[in-house]
Amino acid sequence: MSIVKVIEVIASSKVGWDDAARQAVKEASKTVKNIKHFYAENMTAVVEGDDIVEYRINGKISFVVED
Repeated sequence: MSIVKVIEVIASSKVGWDDAARQAVKEASKTVKNIKHFYAENMTAVVEGDDIVEYRINGKISFVVED
């Protein structure tokens, strides 16, 4: 039997929501091993004038806990 933990993360990117998700996983993987899934819960953007200048994503990362 495996034990799976879930952590909540927030990340941002100047490029897009997919890049923000990648950055979240990349940063989490520095201290968390066995990451299996990323679940995007909420996506927002910062707008200046008529342009999106920052993409933000809230999500959950699940990972298997080692024995």
